[in-house]
Amino acid sequence: MELFNLGDLTDRNQPADALALIDCLDWAKPREYTHGDIDRAAQACARGLLRRGLVRGDAVAILSANRAEFLIAYFGIMRAGMIAVPVNHKFPRDTIAFVLEDSGSKLALCDAERLPMVPAGLPTVALDDAHAWDALLDHGTFETVRPSPHETAMILYTSGSTGRPKGVPLSHDGHLWAVRSRLRGGPYHDQRLIVAAPLFHMNGLGTSKFVFAAHARMVLLPQFDAKRYVEAIGRWQITWLTSVPTMLAMVMREKTTLAATDLSSVRFVRMGSAPTTQKLIDDIRGTFHNAVISNAYGTTESGPVMFGPHPKGLTKADLCLGWPLPEVEVRIVDAQGRDADEGVLWIRTPANMQGYLHLPEKTREVLTPEGWYISGDVFARDHQGAYAFVGRADDMFVCGGENIYPGEVEHMLEKHPDIIQACVVPVPDDLKGEKPFAFVVLRSGATLSEDAVKAYALEHAPAYQHPRQVVFMPELPLAGTNKIDRKVLRDQALKLWPQAPATR
Repeated sequence: MELFNLGDLTDRNQPADALALIDCLDWAKPREYTHGDIDRAAQACARGLLRRGLVRGDAVAILSANRAEFLIAYFGIMRAGMIAVPVNHKFPRDTIAFVLEDSGSKLALCDAERLPMVPAGLPTVALDDAHAWDALLDHGTFETVRPSPHETAMILYTSGSTGRPKGVPLSHDGHLWAVRSRLRGGPYHDQRLIVAAPLFHMNGLGTSKFVFAAHARMVLLPQFDAKRYVEAIGRWQITWLTSVPTMLAMVMREKTTLAATDLSSVRFVRMGSAPTTQKLIDDIRGTFHNAVISNAYGTTESGPVMFGPHPKGLTKADLCLGWPLPEVEVRIVDAQGRDADEGVLWIRTPANMQGYLHLPEKTREVLTPEGWYISGDVFARDHQGAYAFVGRADDMFVCGGENIYPGEVEHMLEKHPDIIQACVVPVPDDLKGEKPFAFVVLRSGATLSEDAVKAYALEHAPAYQHPRQVVFMPELPLAGTNKIDRKVLRDQALKLWPQAPATR
């Protein structure tokens, strides 16, 4: 199968009538699509966009919850040689307006709930209005556009937690390399995957592209709901789970539904987009007895696949990501700019961006002249050359002269048998500079005092790492990408933390 356009991943040597997509927008009446159905609809979408007067290189935004039409539009836009712009619909209205303007979008394809978020004057097509959607589609044969080298296929926007989101233009050839990398070790046509991560994010999009390129099938949930996620596993005998670790941590709390569901079909559990913990891996292993668990790492700026198994079969610790894949170059650089075994990860892959959209100064901060992307993630490399995530460099804070990475403290706390999740943020201190403040989620039925958490931390980690205040929560807030929303928790901690904490 020749892959040359990111929007055309259909293997036409495989049966067109094989089931490809089960859209669970209506849980009671899910819609089913074959690979042939998606192929024909994507062609019709590409023809329809051109019929509207759009031309190659135009940007077309998609603003919608997960649904079949999202993927059809995503593929159709790129088949027509246009640029797909999946937009985080959980952004505030003014941020969405900024993304649409910054990307130069000429058209927005929206569901009804998000239609009011589109600024006046920008043409729209309602994905859930059958008449409007059908009117866009122009059924017939279509020759997929063959992109030039490094031609932009899509623009994804960063979360914008520290300011306005940055547009990341990504190429056809770079992300076709990512698709091919995921296809190694196949065939996978008998796999049944579930996608509940939002399709505006690399995690959900990357898994969906893998499904179509592998001629597999997927169950698509409109959004993540832990109970529904478990029910879907049993209902469709899912073989492959994909998620952000926070999602699976919430799944592990659905004890009643898990106990009532046949989970024996699950063979693979793949987590990515955020750090995981040993406790979560142990819980997953104890729940999905037949599954191989993998922990993945990727970035919007350099692609969704970086590390994998050792070519000679070396074993690794559960929390290690593994070894660089073929065509992936990595460096670990310390604060003095020297290669080291712990420091900031630099990455060079075929999927690296060429630069942020309209932001040359920001680009120069993260891309070297030699093409290295400076990730801002702190990594460590062990004696076997396996890589592990330590924390975000910009999350690091200093307490009394000691560097603290929140991820290290969180991992320590989550080893406590009664703690299933923790998030640590810094709060100001007149004497120490900043101190750790912890938000903790307990196992169902567990009781634990704040003093007990502090005592556990003091026993199992350096004293400077122990949280000076602990707040128990039923669950941690999530950002639009289903990662823990640290900004919300930092704001909450600052409201709770005394302004004169010298005695703490």
